[in-house]
Amino acid sequence: MTTPTKLIVNCETGEESIIELTAEEIAQAEADALAFAAQQEEAAQAATALAALKASAKAKLISGQPLTAEEADTLVI
Repeated sequence: MTTPTKLIVNCETGEESIIELTAEEIAQAEADALAFAAQQEEAAQAATALAALKASAKAKLISGQPLTAEEADTLVI
């Protein structure tokens, strides 16, 4: 396996350097990727839960059933 690299550009001189990442930088990048994936999954679950709550509120409104406070909050703009 090849070691990941990074490109460093000196804006004053325009010099470009390709440098291998350290073990610490690789570990940090992997941790960041895992944290991002967990955050994305959490956001997707929250969006799904909100959509289900809105659907429940709509169904209750149509059938004339009372809404829970949480369902009513989804309808308030």
